[in-house]
Amino acid sequence: MWQKLKNLYHLAQAFIASVYFNFPSRQLTVIGITGTDGKTTTVWMVYEILKNSGFKVSQISSLGALVGTSRFDTGFHTTTPSPWQIQKYLRKAVNLGNKYFVLEATSHGLDQNRLAFVKFKIAVITNVTHEHLDYHKSQKRYLGAKAKLFRKVNFSILNFDDQSFDFLKSNVDGKIITYSAKSQADFNPKRLPLRLKIPGDYNLRNALAAAAAVSSLRIKKKKILSVLNNFGGVPGRMNEVDLGQNFQVFIDFAHTPNALKEALKTLKSQIPNPKSKLITVFGSAGERDKAKRPLMGKIAAGIADVSILTAEDPRREKVEDICKSIAEGFSEGKKEGKDYHIIYDRAKAITFAVNLAADGDIVSLFGKAHEKSMCFGKKEYPWDEFVAVEKAINERLKHGK
Repeated sequence: MWQKLKNLYHLAQAFIASVYFNFPSRQLTVIGITGTDGKTTTVWMVYEILKNSGFKVSQISSLGALVGTSRFDTGFHTTTPSPWQIQKYLRKAVNLGNKYFVLEATSHGLDQNRLAFVKFKIAVITNVTHEHLDYHKSQKRYLGAKAKLFRKVNFSILNFDDQSFDFLKSNVDGKIITYSAKSQADFNPKRLPLRLKIPGDYNLRNALAAAAAVSSLRIKKKKILSVLNNFGGVPGRMNEVDLGQNFQVFIDFAHTPNALKEALKTLKSQIPNPKSKLITVFGSAGERDKAKRPLMGKIAAGIADVSILTAEDPRREKVEDICKSIAEGFSEGKKEGKDYHIIYDRAKAITFAVNLAADGDIVSLFGKAHEKSMCFGKKEYPWDEFVAVEKAINERLKHGK
């Protein structure tokens, strides 16, 4: 009942905001991108293609709002902001003479009507994997929330390889354009021979999704290839921290089982020799989908050589309980102290991982990335993953290790 009332509140707020700002999305070509993983990167890929094609374009993603040349913070741990903020930024874009707007759409934002009265022309799905089942209660309802983005659009961009495809192809509007990393979809590596700078099969799929989206706007293939092949990634998405140390360190936002698996697989493939180790540091957010915690532990146990379980926005849960739940995913043959460690303090966990690394190892950190705070209880405390990592590396280098 409470959630229904909240959804009605957002619907009313969205209507009032749309009227107040005079329905700005009607004056823009709005591209909505949803999915469990890869949304932010795909938003930025579409944005860069349009920008480099000479168009005025703005966007909202998990990194905040970028309207014209101005950046706006949309709040802690927020991807899809309030209806009022969305309509305000859309109006700013119109006033600046923008033609396009790229909008990252979460399942929460769609289900709660925060995106109501936004007129989308193109809708894109990246994938649908295990996430947010604490909120949606079932995978079917989670997928149904995602499907709301595809109502009354002109083009629906679908992932032919994803489990969502069969359901969505029968529940979307507009022309369906498909993409795939392996099949004969409308967009695939054979038809679009990409040579990306950023690693990972998942980024190939993100790029194909972006290419399919902008192709519906008649952007030339040559321009699409040029921009995507030179795309350097976004903050907090597989960013390397190189301060001259003899091992590699990567920071990424992966916080779902699928994202963690894809990121670890990508890094494992880059290990220089059989003796080198893949060391990973991660946790799981408190008061969020608890079922994914042992799944993430199982994935880390199967790919990483050493895992350090730590805090990641525990909120009102005990970080000890969260880490214990993740540890349940490790097989009985893997005991704490060898294949995985539990260090509740994230800064200490990062320092431990950095000091553990030997020549040629890879240290990977997941779950915080671009975020600037860590939530304990109901309070947000300043946190910068990059600063913490750089401090740990510099300390080690200072002592000649």
